[in-house]
Amino acid sequence: MPAPELVDSHVHLDDPSFDPDRPAVLARARAAGVSMLVIPAVDHASWPRIHALCTEQPQLLPAYGLHPVYLPQHRPEHLEALSRWLAEHAAAAVGEIGLDFHDSELDPALQRHYFVEQLKLARTLDLPVIVHARQAFEEVLLTLRRHGGLRGVVHSFSGSEEQAHRLWELGFHLGIGGPLTYPRAQRLRRIVASMPIEYLLLESDAPDQPGAGHRGERNEPAHVAEVLDCVAALRGESVEAVAAATTANARQLFRLNKPAAISGA
Repeated sequence: MPAPELVDSHVHLDDPSFDPDRPAVLARARAAGVSMLVIPAVDHASWPRIHALCTEQPQLLPAYGLHPVYLPQHRPEHLEALSRWLAEHAAAAVGEIGLDFHDSELDPALQRHYFVEQLKLARTLDLPVIVHARQAFEEVLLTLRRHGGLRGVVHSFSGSEEQAHRLWELGFHLGIGGPLTYPRAQRLRRIVASMPIEYLLLESDAPDQPGAGHRGERNEPAHVAEVLDCVAALRGESVEAVAAATTANARQLFRLNKPAAISGA
């Protein structure tokens, strides 16, 4: 029986750690049922690299943005460059964007500026956003609400049940990956077990955030199938039902047509 069709809604496949074996990584993803992968950018320099990668593989879907953790690489002119780039290059989303207050050396005011300007651009272009929120969840929520007219996903969701509800009220999805597979992730497991499935997306965040069965290893998109198994078990639903729902969610959010299988190239 073939694996159910899955979407990895967040994978940094352009990362240099994949350079030695990217075709094999894609082959393993294909074997696991992962038929589409969304590749978010982190800085200006990554946009051409992601564009080239996604041009070679039509089931790799690019997202372009300026990630808060890479703030030292960003320049004011990169915002205008992003607007021009998106006008000339098809994209599934604006991302990865957001706020990260974990590192005190990353200027919060400057992060806010880049985040808000990219939200405005996404709204103007009617593109979804892929949002990073670390130790900044409440402010991210307030910012999304204040600017309105947006849709997207908060990837690697780690907020509270109340914050999850507020995201759903805004029409935002939760990106769920490897952290769910750790038994200690009790709050996240409670949320996933009972949340409206129409707001759930599966992701790997590879090469980061490997699941419990791959602790200390490089993560990869094939492992989304293990996240699927965990979600289905927590919800008491079949893997086929969860796969169908989350894949439909990704198609709707990113406005995707039905794809062919990933090629082996």
